[in-house]
Amino acid sequence: MLLAQISDLHVTPPGTLAYGRVDTAAFLARAIAALNALDPRPDGVLITGDLVDAGGLDEYRHLRTLLDGLTLPWHVLVGNHDDRGNLRAVFADRPELAGHDGFVQYAFDSGDVRVIALDTLDPGSGGGRLCATRLAWLEAQLDACRDRPVLIGMHHPPFACGIGFMDDIRLSPDDSRALDALVRRHPNVERIVCGHVHRAISVRFGGTLVWCAPSTAHQVALQLKPDGPEAFVMEPPAFGLHLWGAETGFVTHCMSVDQGGGPQPF
Repeated sequence: MLLAQISDLHVTPPGTLAYGRVDTAAFLARAIAALNALDPRPDGVLITGDLVDAGGLDEYRHLRTLLDGLTLPWHVLVGNHDDRGNLRAVFADRPELAGHDGFVQYAFDSGDVRVIALDTLDPGSGGGRLCATRLAWLEAQLDACRDRPVLIGMHHPPFACGIGFMDDIRLSPDDSRALDALVRRHPNVERIVCGHVHRAISVRFGGTLVWCAPSTAHQVALQLKPDGPEAFVMEPPAFGLHLWGAETGFVTHCMSVDQGGGPQPF
Protein backbone atom coordinates (compact mmCIF):
# COMPACT_ATOMS: atom_id res chain seq x y z
CA MET A 1 0.00 0.00 0.00
CA LEU A 2 1.24 3.46 -0.90
CA LEU A 3 -0.51 6.53 0.52
CA ALA A 4 0.52 10.04 -0.52
CA GLN A 5 0.09 13.00 1.83
CA ILE A 6 -0.09 16.67 0.92
CA SER A 7 -0.74 19.43 3.40
CA ASP A 8 -1.24 23.13 3.98
CA LEU A 9 -2.42 24.07 0.50
CA HIS A 10 -3.70 27.52 1.58
CA VAL A 11 -5.60 28.06 -1.68
CA THR A 12 -6.84 31.64 -2.10
CA PRO A 13 -9.51 33.08 -4.43
CA PRO A 14 -8.60 33.07 -8.13
CA GLY A 15 -6.23 35.87 -9.06
CA THR A 16 -4.98 36.44 -5.50
CA LEU A 17 -1.80 35.50 -3.61
CA ALA A 18 -1.37 34.23 -0.07
CA TYR A 19 0.29 36.91 2.04
CA GLY A 20 0.45 38.98 -1.14
CA ARG A 21 3.35 36.87 -2.40
CA VAL A 22 2.62 33.15 -2.80
CA ASP A 23 0.58 31.70 -5.69
CA THR A 24 -0.56 28.71 -3.64
CA ALA A 25 -2.98 27.49 -6.33
CA ALA A 26 -0.19 27.32 -8.92
CA PHE A 27 1.98 25.42 -6.44
CA LEU A 28 -0.86 22.98 -5.77
CA ALA A 29 -1.34 22.42 -9.51
CA ARG A 30 2.34 21.48 -9.76
CA ALA A 31 2.00 19.07 -6.84
CA ILE A 32 -1.06 17.46 -8.42
CA ALA A 33 0.85 16.98 -11.68
CA ALA A 34 3.69 15.32 -9.76
CA LEU A 35 1.26 13.02 -7.91
CA ASN A 36 -0.52 12.06 -11.14
CA ALA A 37 2.83 11.10 -12.68
CA LEU A 38 3.99 8.83 -9.85
CA ASP A 39 4.89 5.24 -10.72
CA PRO A 40 3.80 3.18 -8.89
CA ARG A 41 0.60 5.09 -8.40
CA PRO A 42 -0.42 5.74 -4.80
CA ASP A 43 -3.60 4.11 -3.60
CA GLY A 44 -4.81 7.52 -2.49
CA VAL A 45 -3.91 11.00 -1.29
CA LEU A 46 -4.54 12.23 2.25
CA ILE A 47 -4.77 16.04 2.47
CA THR A 48 -4.08 17.06 6.06
CA GLY A 49 -5.78 20.42 6.40
CA ASP A 50 -5.44 24.13 5.79
CA LEU A 51 -7.02 23.37 2.45
CA VAL A 52 -7.70 27.07 1.87
CA ASP A 53 -6.38 30.24 3.44
CA ALA A 54 -9.43 31.97 4.92
CA GLY A 55 -12.27 29.41 4.79
CA GLY A 56 -14.25 31.24 2.09
CA LEU A 57 -16.67 29.67 -0.38
CA ASP A 58 -14.77 31.14 -3.33
CA GLU A 59 -11.58 29.55 -2.04
CA TYR A 60 -13.21 26.12 -1.71
CA ARG A 61 -14.63 26.39 -5.21
CA HIS A 62 -11.14 27.18 -6.51
CA LEU A 63 -9.74 24.25 -4.53
CA ARG A 64 -12.39 21.90 -5.91
CA THR A 65 -11.49 22.85 -9.48
CA LEU A 66 -7.86 22.01 -8.75
CA LEU A 67 -8.58 18.73 -6.95
CA ASP A 68 -10.79 17.59 -9.82
CA GLY A 69 -7.53 17.31 -11.78
CA LEU A 70 -6.15 14.75 -9.34
CA THR A 71 -6.49 11.30 -10.90
CA LEU A 72 -6.01 9.49 -7.56
CA PRO A 73 -8.61 8.99 -4.84
CA TRP A 74 -8.31 11.84 -2.33
CA HIS A 75 -9.49 12.54 1.19
CA VAL A 76 -9.50 15.93 2.91
CA LEU A 77 -9.11 16.91 6.57
CA VAL A 78 -9.73 20.30 8.13
CA GLY A 79 -7.14 22.63 9.64
CA ASN A 80 -7.29 25.91 11.51
CA HIS A 81 -7.67 27.93 8.29
CA ASP A 82 -10.71 25.88 7.24
CA ASP A 83 -14.45 26.32 7.72
CA ARG A 84 -16.49 23.15 8.11
CA GLY A 85 -19.73 24.64 6.76
CA ASN A 86 -18.21 26.14 3.63
CA LEU A 87 -16.19 22.99 2.97
CA ARG A 88 -19.33 20.87 3.15
CA ALA A 89 -21.25 23.28 0.94
CA VAL A 90 -18.75 22.98 -1.92
CA PHE A 91 -17.93 19.29 -1.34
CA ALA A 92 -21.52 18.21 -0.76
CA ASP A 93 -20.99 15.08 -2.86
CA ARG A 94 -18.47 13.74 -0.32
CA PRO A 95 -20.60 11.91 2.28
CA GLU A 96 -17.65 11.31 4.61
CA LEU A 97 -17.48 15.06 5.28
CA ALA A 98 -20.90 14.94 6.96
CA GLY A 99 -18.88 13.74 9.94
CA HIS A 100 -19.93 12.82 13.44
CA ASP A 101 -21.33 15.24 16.04
CA GLY A 102 -20.57 18.11 13.67
CA PHE A 103 -16.90 17.21 13.24
CA VAL A 104 -15.19 16.20 9.98
CA GLN A 105 -14.05 12.76 11.11
CA TYR A 106 -14.23 9.48 9.22
CA ALA A 107 -12.31 6.29 8.49
CA PHE A 108 -11.53 4.37 5.32
CA ASP A 109 -9.46 1.44 4.10
CA SER A 110 -6.33 1.82 2.01
CA GLY A 111 -5.13 -1.66 1.19
CA ASP A 112 -4.57 -3.51 4.46
CA VAL A 113 -4.37 -0.27 6.43
CA ARG A 114 -7.22 1.43 8.26
CA VAL A 115 -6.91 5.22 7.93
CA ILE A 116 -8.63 7.36 10.57
CA ALA A 117 -9.10 11.06 9.82
CA LEU A 118 -9.41 13.39 12.83
CA ASP A 119 -10.80 16.92 13.11
CA THR A 120 -8.59 19.19 15.28
CA LEU A 121 -10.21 22.48 14.23
CA ASP A 122 -11.03 24.89 17.06
CA PRO A 123 -12.90 27.76 15.37
CA GLY A 124 -11.50 31.18 16.20
CA SER A 125 -8.18 29.75 17.36
CA GLY A 126 -4.99 28.89 15.50
CA GLY A 127 -4.38 26.04 17.92
CA GLY A 128 -6.00 22.61 17.78
CA ARG A 129 -8.31 20.62 20.03
CA LEU A 130 -9.38 17.03 20.43
CA CYS A 131 -12.29 17.33 22.83
CA ALA A 132 -13.81 14.42 24.76
CA THR A 133 -16.35 13.80 21.98
CA ARG A 134 -13.70 13.54 19.30
CA LEU A 135 -11.43 11.37 21.44
CA ALA A 136 -14.32 9.03 22.30
CA TRP A 137 -15.06 8.63 18.59
CA LEU A 138 -11.39 7.86 17.93
CA GLU A 139 -11.31 5.29 20.73
CA ALA A 140 -14.35 3.53 19.28
CA GLN A 141 -12.70 3.44 15.86
CA LEU A 142 -9.47 2.05 17.29
CA ASP A 143 -11.28 -0.56 19.36
CA ALA A 144 -13.04 -1.76 16.21
CA CYS A 145 -9.80 -2.50 14.31
CA ARG A 146 -7.33 -3.80 16.88
CA ASP A 147 -6.20 -6.53 14.48
CA ARG A 148 -5.24 -4.16 11.64
CA PRO A 149 -2.49 -1.61 11.05
CA VAL A 150 -3.77 1.94 11.56
CA LEU A 151 -2.66 5.33 10.29
CA ILE A 152 -4.16 8.39 11.99
CA GLY A 153 -4.32 11.66 10.06
CA MET A 154 -4.80 15.06 11.71
CA HIS A 155 -3.84 18.68 11.11
CA HIS A 156 -2.25 19.96 14.31
CA PRO A 157 0.85 18.15 15.58
CA PRO A 158 0.48 16.69 19.08
CA PHE A 159 4.05 17.68 20.02
CA ALA A 160 6.25 20.73 20.42
CA CYS A 161 8.66 21.04 17.49
CA GLY A 162 10.90 23.85 18.80
CA ILE A 163 9.62 26.58 16.47
CA GLY A 164 8.22 28.89 19.11
CA PHE A 165 5.32 30.59 17.36
CA MET A 166 4.12 27.30 15.86
CA ASP A 167 4.32 25.54 19.22
CA ASP A 168 2.00 28.22 20.57
CA ILE A 169 -0.71 26.97 18.20
CA ARG A 170 -0.13 23.21 18.20
CA LEU A 171 -2.65 20.68 19.52
CA SER A 172 -3.63 21.59 23.07
CA PRO A 173 -1.11 20.04 25.51
CA ASP A 174 -3.92 18.50 27.57
CA ASP A 175 -5.47 16.97 24.47
CA SER A 176 -2.04 15.77 23.34
CA ARG A 177 -1.57 13.94 26.63
CA ALA A 178 -4.99 12.31 26.27
CA LEU A 179 -4.18 11.27 22.71
CA ASP A 180 -0.80 9.91 23.82
CA ALA A 181 -2.45 7.70 26.43
CA LEU A 182 -5.11 6.50 23.98
CA VAL A 183 -2.65 5.60 21.25
CA ARG A 184 -0.43 3.74 23.73
CA ARG A 185 -3.39 1.45 24.43
CA HIS A 186 -3.54 0.60 20.72
CA PRO A 187 -0.08 -0.56 19.59
CA ASN A 188 -1.40 -1.30 16.10
CA VAL A 189 -1.29 2.46 15.38
CA GLU A 190 1.67 2.40 13.02
CA ARG A 191 1.85 6.10 12.17
CA ILE A 192 0.28 9.46 12.96
CA VAL A 193 0.58 12.03 10.18
CA CYS A 194 -0.13 15.74 10.43
CA GLY A 195 0.67 19.11 8.87
CA HIS A 196 0.33 22.68 10.15
CA VAL A 197 4.05 23.45 10.63
CA HIS A 198 4.92 23.49 6.90
CA ARG A 199 8.03 21.39 7.53
CA ALA A 200 9.01 17.70 7.42
CA ILE A 201 9.38 16.63 11.06
CA SER A 202 9.36 13.23 12.79
CA VAL A 203 9.12 12.35 16.48
CA ARG A 204 8.16 9.48 18.75
CA PHE A 205 4.78 9.91 20.40
CA GLY A 206 2.33 7.55 22.06
CA GLY A 207 4.58 4.56 21.45
CA THR A 208 4.50 5.16 17.70
CA LEU A 209 5.88 7.69 15.20
CA VAL A 210 4.43 11.04 14.14
CA TRP A 211 5.41 12.52 10.78
CA CYS A 212 4.62 16.12 9.91
CA ALA A 213 4.39 16.98 6.21
CA PRO A 214 5.82 20.05 4.49
CA SER A 215 3.55 22.34 2.49
CA THR A 216 2.88 22.12 -1.23
CA ALA A 217 3.72 25.86 -1.31
CA HIS A 218 5.69 27.91 1.25
CA GLN A 219 7.49 26.52 4.31
CA VAL A 220 7.79 27.91 7.83
CA ALA A 221 11.27 29.30 8.49
CA LEU A 222 13.31 26.90 10.63
CA GLN A 223 14.24 28.96 13.69
CA LEU A 224 14.71 26.80 16.77
CA LYS A 225 14.36 29.46 19.43
CA PRO A 226 11.27 30.30 21.45
CA ASP A 227 11.26 33.98 20.47
CA GLY A 228 12.02 33.54 16.77
CA PRO A 229 10.05 35.74 14.35
CA GLU A 230 6.97 34.48 12.55
CA ALA A 231 8.27 33.97 9.01
CA PHE A 232 8.01 31.75 5.96
CA VAL A 233 10.57 30.77 3.32
CA MET A 234 10.28 29.54 -0.24
CA GLU A 235 12.06 26.25 0.31
CA PRO A 236 11.07 23.60 -2.25
CA PRO A 237 7.49 22.35 -1.90
CA ALA A 238 7.18 18.67 -1.08
CA PHE A 239 4.84 15.89 0.02
CA GLY A 240 4.92 12.57 1.84
CA LEU A 241 4.75 9.02 0.57
CA HIS A 242 3.85 6.40 3.18
CA LEU A 243 4.73 2.89 1.99
CA TRP A 244 3.22 0.02 3.97
CA GLY A 245 4.47 -3.56 3.99
CA ALA A 246 3.57 -6.33 6.42
CA GLU A 247 7.26 -7.06 7.10
CA THR A 248 8.49 -3.46 7.32
CA GLY A 249 5.51 -1.51 8.61
CA PHE A 250 5.40 2.05 7.35
CA VAL A 251 8.36 3.60 5.55
CA THR A 252 7.84 7.34 4.98
CA HIS A 253 9.56 9.26 2.21
CA CYS A 254 9.57 13.03 1.67
CA MET A 255 9.49 13.87 -2.05
CA SER A 256 10.13 17.27 -3.60
CA VAL A 257 7.58 18.40 -6.14
CA ASP A 258 10.37 19.49 -8.50
CA GLN A 259 12.92 16.84 -9.35
CA GLY A 260 15.63 19.26 -10.49
CA GLY A 261 16.06 17.78 -13.96
CA GLY A 262 16.15 14.17 -12.75
CA PRO A 263 16.10 11.34 -12.47
CA GLN A 264 19.43 10.93 -14.23
CA PRO A 265 21.24 7.59 -14.56
CA PHE A 266 24.40 7.14 -12.49
